[in-house]
Amino acid sequence: MSDQNWERGILEKLAMSAVQEQRRARHWGIFFKVLTFSYFFIVLFIFMGWFGKSEAALSTGKHTALIDMQGVIAADTPASADNIIPSLQDAFKDKDTKGVILRINSPGGSPVQAGQINDEIHRLRVKYPAIPLYVVAGDICASGGYYVAAAADKIFVDKATLIGSIGVLMDGFGFTGTMEKLGVERRLITAGSNKGFMDPYSPLRPDQQAYAKQMLAQIHQQFIDVVKQGRGKRLKETPDTFSGLIWNGQAGVAMGLADGYGSVESVARDVIKEENVVDFTVKEGIADRLAKRFGAGVMSAAGLSTQSGVSLR
Repeated sequence: MSDQNWERGILEKLAMSAVQEQRRARHWGIFFKVLTFSYFFIVLFIFMGWFGKSEAALSTGKHTALIDMQGVIAADTPASADNIIPSLQDAFKDKDTKGVILRINSPGGSPVQAGQINDEIHRLRVKYPAIPLYVVAGDICASGGYYVAAAADKIFVDKATLIGSIGVLMDGFGFTGTMEKLGVERRLITAGSNKGFMDPYSPLRPDQQAYAKQMLAQIHQQFIDVVKQGRGKRLKETPDTFSGLIWNGQAGVAMGLADGYGSVESVARDVIKEENVVDFTVKEGIADRLAKRFGAGVMSAAGLSTQSGVSLR
């Protein structure tokens, strides 16, 4: 009987040891799987630009710094001042930067955002006088996009690039006739005679229209001053120059709105004399995008607009 108990005890210990070994193996397996998954997840984030960094950290040696400014210029877009200004600052302060190219493909947008970027370019050019900044225009460099471009040392275009549109607009709709046909009554209560300024559901008031035109004229003059300051004697001014018209690149060069033809590659090679191009554009991270979408959703739910009614477009 004692022999049977001894054998049973040995078998129980062996069985328990095997179970414990299996548990340890399973735990280590889970650990290494999680570790491997985390590694590939981090690598994927880096290569997809989800951490919001540029490739500049990987650069070595002398280079031409590139910053991309794409799309509408607004506070919640990749072409915002919050994204473009840090990119410019990183490019200029890098000790290996020989020149900076700002590649613009934008129809315009916020005069505030464009003005902030223009001001920062002027500041950086004074702080780093040995580093030139050139603009290379893509399909379109108009209105707010050109407001930014005017701060560059030189502007290069393609013959078919759309450039110019030096003007300001405030757009909207009027629904009073439609509301009357539908039998809808507008009930607007304000404190302040102009609090419902340019309300699309109320009849257009001549005094408010006149005030809006005066305000736009002031912003337009700011735009004109920026262009004249940036282009100087190169600008061949005509009655249409500041009318809001847009021209192709060939006409833009003839008018002094641009300096010549060129691409990022040709300007880096022939003007800056450094073919090694490094992208300093700050990529918007996934967390930033989610935060902006969440913020826009909250604003929308609260009935507030995140866009300005005045636009350089």
